[in-house]
Amino acid sequence: MNASRNIGVVAAAATLLAAAPLSAIFETWTWLIQSAIAVAAIAGVAALTRLIRTPLWAQVLGMLAALVLALTWLFPSGTELLTFLPSPGTFEHFANLFTGSMQDMRSYGVEVPDTDPLLFISVLGVGGVAVLVDVLAVGLRRPALAGLPMLAIYSVPVAVYVDSVPATPFVLGAAGYLWLLVTDNVDRVRRFGRRFTGDGRDVDVWEASPLASAGRRLTVVGLALAVVLPLAVPGMTGGLLDTLGGGTGNGNGNGRAGAGSSGQIDLFVKLSGDLNRSQVTDLIKVTTSEPAPFYLRYAVADDLRSDGFRARTPTGVPANRDLPNPVQDDTAGVEHTPYRATVEVTKNLSMSLLPVYADPVRTDDLNGNWLYDNSQGVLFSKRESSRGKKYSFDYLRSTYPPAVLRAAQPLAAAHPLRRQLTPVPEQVPEVETLVTELVQGKRTDYDRVLAIYRHFSAANGFSYRLSTKSGSSGQDIVDFLTNKVGYCQQYAAAMAWLVRAAGIPARVALGFTTGSKRDGDTYTLTNLNLHAWTEVYFDKVGWVPFDATPADGVPGSTRSAWAPDINAPEPSSPDTGTSETPAGPDASAGPISPDNADRDTDTGLSLGGGTPTEEPPVWPWWTAGLLALLALLAVPALLRLALRRRRGGRAAGAAVSATRGGTVQTVPGAPVVVVEVDATRARAVAHAAWAELIDTLVDFRVRVDRTETPRATAERLVRETILDDAGAVGAARLLGRAEERARYARAPLTGEPLLPALRAVRASLAAQAGRRTRLLAAVLPPSVLLRWRTALADNSGRAVALSGRARYRLLRWSPRRLLAERAAR
Repeated sequence: MNASRNIGVVAAAATLLAAAPLSAIFETWTWLIQSAIAVAAIAGVAALTRLIRTPLWAQVLGMLAALVLALTWLFPSGTELLTFLPSPGTFEHFANLFTGSMQDMRSYGVEVPDTDPLLFISVLGVGGVAVLVDVLAVGLRRPALAGLPMLAIYSVPVAVYVDSVPATPFVLGAAGYLWLLVTDNVDRVRRFGRRFTGDGRDVDVWEASPLASAGRRLTVVGLALAVVLPLAVPGMTGGLLDTLGGGTGNGNGNGRAGAGSSGQIDLFVKLSGDLNRSQVTDLIKVTTSEPAPFYLRYAVADDLRSDGFRARTPTGVPANRDLPNPVQDDTAGVEHTPYRATVEVTKNLSMSLLPVYADPVRTDDLNGNWLYDNSQGVLFSKRESSRGKKYSFDYLRSTYPPAVLRAAQPLAAAHPLRRQLTPVPEQVPEVETLVTELVQGKRTDYDRVLAIYRHFSAANGFSYRLSTKSGSSGQDIVDFLTNKVGYCQQYAAAMAWLVRAAGIPARVALGFTTGSKRDGDTYTLTNLNLHAWTEVYFDKVGWVPFDATPADGVPGSTRSAWAPDINAPEPSSPDTGTSETPAGPDASAGPISPDNADRDTDTGLSLGGGTPTEEPPVWPWWTAGLLALLALLAVPALLRLALRRRRGGRAAGAAVSATRGGTVQTVPGAPVVVVEVDATRARAVAHAAWAELIDTLVDFRVRVDRTETPRATAERLVRETILDDAGAVGAARLLGRAEERARYARAPLTGEPLLPALRAVRASLAAQAGRRTRLLAAVLPPSVLLRWRTALADNSGRAVALSGRARYRLLRWSPRRLLAERAAR
């Protein structure tokens, strides 16, 4: 039982080591502490049940009960009977945590904070794996199979991490798995008493089993290759080669719209918080044919919670073909002007989304892994990252005259967008009262939205600040509307909330402002340009942007005719209560200026060059790679051809030599026999011809029995393969007779046409073989591959034997051996 308890402890430790890759997901190590508590409880109950010799099913039930008790203690609901005894309310709480974990997975980007739902699902998963590992390693004594659930933990960060997963956690998990295998191996060997080697001697106490040592060495080498090879191969990771090449930097300087560390973007628009703008990092370079572009967007947050907006999981169609038409209806007065843009994402920005201007219609330079969600208007991928991407796309720039927006009718109550994007998480009296006051007397949806939009003006006390003020209401939306200070996230989320409270669909868009770092048609966007704004849906018009954030606090902020700068003096103020307003010549001109960032100096570094750098053509590299691949594939065929010619030349030279130097005896009706003067040369020729015949049989998939005599092999070949070809039958028997005489007779067979005999047999085998067999025999000869495998096995065996002898000599001076000898004395 001591051995079982020992393996159980190792299984628990190996499970925790296998969970190390989860460190790439969480910001802190809280998950590890809680997981260790759960795994310790499981291991303790498992050891106790085995101590009293319970059956395996009882051990499993005990471990599951321990997991439930640990989860109850770690994540209490407040309804427990005791501190750790669950109640029905506990399991309801667990169900809510599980549901919340699914929502948090869609809301947060790595690295995630320590939320109870995410911690619960992590501890539950690690605890479940601990139960499986214990059952497989201890209960069923199949520790090798325990690697499957341990590998399942590693698949979690691989699935959610858009970058390459760090190698160190994988090494820790592999070390735990090896530890489990070694412990089980040692326990199995100890059951058989004394150990011995293959050469007949006993293994001393201080020595490891040679077979086990060889297995461990091979395992360590395999794992090392599995870790090092992906780091060294270009394109597989951003690890070793990027480090040697100078690194990629990180985006620690947070701008807006939820920018996270290391170039990650958090798709969560908060109603409270603060920003860190201590560092400026270039993220994107965009070149567009539009003279005054609007914001570049990459995501949409439309799931409203009490603390802000979260992004839903997008779904879509491949983006490497024409995209759905973004124009819903041919509304008179709305202009859709086509433009083209090229975006180059730096290595400082890594996310599963690609920035594009609104309403793209076609993309170039993207593969089928990138999808387009037409409802959200975002490009995303579940397999690739935006890091280092360069792509182009065509898009439509829409301008919305106020008169057209006023003509839009309110959506019906049963409209899907109104049902989905107008509910608010809770009825807040302060918000309801404010919205009622703002929209009172407004007859159109546009006038209601404009009234809400104008509320966030400096005249009403609102100002831009990198942090919000705390409040006493207990509700973030009320605190912001009361304190009236914040940055783009608060303004965008608050306006969207108020518009929804007015019964109009609204959401928050995330992206980049135009920026002030401009060189010709190329804009360099930094983390300071990350931004959030509100989009409102109008019937038969679509989603229309409104940016309520004070323009003087946002580098590159732009305004439009339908949503003017509410803090700037206006020459005239239209009556928002009327149904129509003259548009004027510039009413649909879009943004008033290409860049309003002069109000806030951009501290980023300027980049020279007016045109994007031309990349060298890739076809020469593809051609060189294809030629190198063809040359590599041709190596076996060339080696086989060279060997055949060398053997054939030897046989032909021997025949000429024998004709010139031998004695010819002619008997009527009998064949001509030439006696070779040099018997050694004749034997070599026969051996070469026989070796060529054997390789030919291997190439054409004819069974070869190395224990047969040459004559028996030739007769079996005749009987099973070439019986119908008289010429090939005689040739095969001649080759068998020549090899038999060369092996066993005093005088070898000389003067016979062995080379023509080989050709006859080969032609007969080729005629009877299938097309695939003939192709492989010519392009990838199995005889060459067999020779390589045999040579590799022989060399590996010699290397293992040499290393074993060297290790044995070194171990003679091992302290363990010296101590064992001293104790024996």
